[in-house]
Amino acid sequence: MSAVGSSTATRPGSAGGTTAPCPKCSRQIDPTLPFCPSCGERTGFVVTSSTACRLCGAPIKTTDKFCARCGTKTDGSIETAPRPSATTAFSARASVAGPKLALLAEDGAVMQTFTVDRPETSVGRNDGDIRFGEDVFLSPLHAMLTWRDGKLYVRDLGSRNGTWIFIDGPHRLQDGDVILVGSQLLRFRRLGYPGPHPPEADATRRLGSLIPNADVAVLAQLRGDGSVRDTLHLSPGRNVRIGRENGDWVFPYDQTMSGKHAEVSSEDSDFYAQDAGSRNGVAVAVRGERELGKGSRILLGDQMLRVESL
Repeated sequence: MSAVGSSTATRPGSAGGTTAPCPKCSRQIDPTLPFCPSCGERTGFVVTSSTACRLCGAPIKTTDKFCARCGTKTDGSIETAPRPSATTAFSARASVAGPKLALLAEDGAVMQTFTVDRPETSVGRNDGDIRFGEDVFLSPLHAMLTWRDGKLYVRDLGSRNGTWIFIDGPHRLQDGDVILVGSQLLRFRRLGYPGPHPPEADATRRLGSLIPNADVAVLAQLRGDGSVRDTLHLSPGRNVRIGRENGDWVFPYDQTMSGKHAEVSSEDSDFYAQDAGSRNGVAVAVRGERELGKGSRILLGDQMLRVESL
C-alpha cells in the first residue's frame, strides 16, 4: 500500500523480461499477474499488449474465444487500444489520497508507511489488506480502519489481544474501560453511589478503621485469563499514582513500566487516566469505533502504527 520505487528489473521468464514491485509487499513480480503470488494482494497491474482480457488483464490471442487464465469469454471483450503499463498503473494507485500510517520500530523510527486508499482497510496476521505474518500476537483478522467523510476510525474485530490507542492527554474513564500500563491490564469499573452508613460505622472508625466513605469505582489488575488478581478502590477527591517504584500502586516486577508511570485523577465523581511521562505510554483498549487524529498511535499485536496525515 505504500509507495515504493517504480523502476522495473529484468527477471528470466517474466512477460517481456520485466518485473514490477507489488503494491503490498514490494516483491518484484510479473506485471501481467492480477494478484501477487507472494502476499495475495490485487496488484492493479495491466499489460501493455493490445490484446488483453478485460477481466483479469491476461494477454490473449485474437483467435482465443476464452481467456486461459480466468475463463472469461473474449468475444467482443478484447481491448484494441493500448493500456497503461505496470509502472503507470502502480503510480496511479500510489497517488490515491488518503490517510498515511507509519509502522514504528521500538526506538520510534519509521520502518514502513501505508496509505489507507479505500473506505475500509483491514489489518491482520494472515488476512487483511495490511498483514504482519510473523506477529504471533496478532489475530488472523485483527482490526478494521475506516476512512469516512475525511475522518479515520479504528475498530477491533474481536481479536485475542485487543486493539489499543495511546492517550496523549487525560482520558475520561468509562465503565468497563481497560488501560494498558506497562504490561499490566487494569480494568475500570463503576461501583455506584453508596447509601447511608449504619450507626455502628462511628464505632468502627474509633477503633482505627478510618477509610474513605465513598468508594465509587475500582481498578482491577487482570491476569492473562481475565480473572482479577488485585484491586484498588477509587473515591472522589483521591488521585492515584501507578508505577514500578513510586506511587499508590506499585508493580516492582514489571520492567516495562516506568518508575512513575501513570496517574488516575478524580474530578468530582469522574476519573481520568493520564500518562506521567513514562517511557512506554498509557493505552486504552478500543471498544466500538474510535476516531483517530493526526499523531494517534495504535497498538495491534506487536505492531505500533502512527497516523502521519489525514
